[in-house]
Amino acid sequence: MNAVKLEAIEKSYPMGAVKVTALQDVNLEIRGGRLTVISGASGSGKSTLLNLIGCVDRPDRGRIFVAGEEVSQLSDDALSDFRARRLGFVFQNFNLLPVLTAHENVEYPLLLAGIRLTDAQRAERVRELLDAVGLADKAGHRPGQLSGGQRQRVAIARALIASPQLVLADEPTANLDSKTGEAIIGLMRRLQRERRASFVISSHDPQVLAEGDDVIKIADGRVVSVSRASAAEVVA
Repeated sequence: MNAVKLEAIEKSYPMGAVKVTALQDVNLEIRGGRLTVISGASGSGKSTLLNLIGCVDRPDRGRIFVAGEEVSQLSDDALSDFRARRLGFVFQNFNLLPVLTAHENVEYPLLLAGIRLTDAQRAERVRELLDAVGLADKAGHRPGQLSGGQRQRVAIARALIASPQLVLADEPTANLDSKTGEAIIGLMRRLQRERRASFVISSHDPQVLAEGDDVIKIADGRVVSVSRASAAEVVA
């Protein structure tokens, strides 16, 4: 089953009096239950593609299906609800709320989406995920008290808290040293397999590319190659 399908996608942005084409004639299927990496040089269009898949931007032309639902025609309110309930996000700058503890940052998407859980159920889900990312003992710490790697672990837990069908990560290792980045991508790989989730990661980090089941290369706003692992390789 496809996690994402894009049909004849085009996207441009105005830059002064000039229109800059970010994506052109993109037709792509991203399979579910895999770790997919979108790779390309700066300005290639990979971040634009991730933003379209994540429903934070709209295409000029074409159709986008995410988790089986066409999202390109949804209203702004419907898109916001879809993002909150069906998608998880990991950012290179972590995007944690500095006044909240690690526990509260992970819990926040549940409150935002209005997911009906008791306080005890919510707390248990947060504890379980903080434990899964190795930060059970940091639940009461605020982001300023955590290292970069620890903050990214909190962000990964936050992305998974609402049990999304798709997790999107934009350059998740870009602001980390190589050793920490290796640990973070290893963690994401483990959680992706354990939870049978679909991960789509935008990155040019060789460590991330090496972990991808499928690697999509973008250049000048076009998909130039798609490398897919076999089902046996993914299971392994």
